[in-house]
Amino acid sequence: MPKPGPDLFNPAVSPKEQKHIYSVSEITHDIKVILENTFGEVWVEGEISNFRAATSGHFYFSLKDQSALLAAAMFARANRELKFKLEDGQKVICFGKVDVYGVRGQYQLIVDKVEPTGLGARQLAFEQLKNKLFKEGLFAPEHKRELPLMPFSVGIVTSAAGAAIRDILQILAKGSPCVSAVIRAVRVQGESAAKEIAAGIEDLNQFGKVDLIIVSRGGGSVEDLWSFNEEIVARAIYNSAIPVVSAVGHQINTTLSDLVADVFVETPSAAAKIIVDKRNALVAELDSLRQEIVFIITEMINSLKGGLVALRHMLKSPLDRLLEKQQLLDELRSGLNQGIRYYLNISRERMVSLIEKLGALSPLAVLSRGYSLSMLLPQGEIIKEAAKIKPGDKVKTILAKGAFIGLVQEIAADNFNSC
Repeated sequence: MPKPGPDLFNPAVSPKEQKHIYSVSEITHDIKVILENTFGEVWVEGEISNFRAATSGHFYFSLKDQSALLAAAMFARANRELKFKLEDGQKVICFGKVDVYGVRGQYQLIVDKVEPTGLGARQLAFEQLKNKLFKEGLFAPEHKRELPLMPFSVGIVTSAAGAAIRDILQILAKGSPCVSAVIRAVRVQGESAAKEIAAGIEDLNQFGKVDLIIVSRGGGSVEDLWSFNEEIVARAIYNSAIPVVSAVGHQINTTLSDLVADVFVETPSAAAKIIVDKRNALVAELDSLRQEIVFIITEMINSLKGGLVALRHMLKSPLDRLLEKQQLLDELRSGLNQGIRYYLNISRERMVSLIEKLGALSPLAVLSRGYSLSMLLPQGEIIKEAAKIKPGDKVKTILAKGAFIGLVQEIAADNFNSC
């Protein structure tokens, strides 16, 4: 039996008292909260359609599959990092949050990242595995082992037909011929490559006659190098009791093998160069030690020779030792005479210099340049100012040669230009 509706004939009972009536904004807000709390951040795969790039820099498009359509928006702050151009018909994987656009009452995906399908899914798996291994501590520096001081036997896990093995062997043969190489041939790409690489590392550990393991292959695409991103390879490197050098691909590629290995380098050639450099460093250190030993022995021999000469001198006759002392006395006398002569010469030059300075300061030297010296008689006071004399005073004027006495006739103004 249906429940009775509101009593329209009883004004005391209001319809709003029996049920909650939402506004459009309220219901939209509640739906938005439910969606955000239910989904959060998600990855969504689909085909791009209705793509539009707004003048603001934002991207608007739809993601669709065979039976559904999802609106999406990627704002400028996120899409400026895109490495490729979005186009209709492109299959992608998008990462973002489910949101509600209240103006139109439409739910949509706010996109933060976009990856092409295939590469995107693989990259997602790579990131997930990378985070997992990181949390387990496989990349931690404290788990990295020191390479041996000089590896005389090296195990190489790589393709027997690739360029990597040729590069490694050529560099070792030229720069470190004393090192022997044990090659564990494996496939380095393809479905079973990861299992073969991991097995190769384990086999060399069981073999136990190598000092160092190099896991290597030449460059290639991301797909070609993907075997070195597999978990089985990363764990085999981590569990190896023998230090491992990862030399996979080129500088633009970084694999999980690189991150787990004790040392990683950009190319196979660089891995071989590590061994050559260690050999050269060891040879240089040995050469330095040899030179140091030779120097120490030479010093010891010279010291013993000096002691022997001293002993020989001690065994000389009294007459020989007296002659030596006489010779030393002659040398000291000669040195003393030279010192005295040198001191006298220096003193003579200093005296001449002082005489010249005194001559330059003498009043006679000033008079010789055309000046004269006047004195007021009879006091003999040197006249420095015209104001000190008056007409009728007797003045004695001394010249460079001779002197004369005169009477003052007139006092001139203190002006050189009036002369």
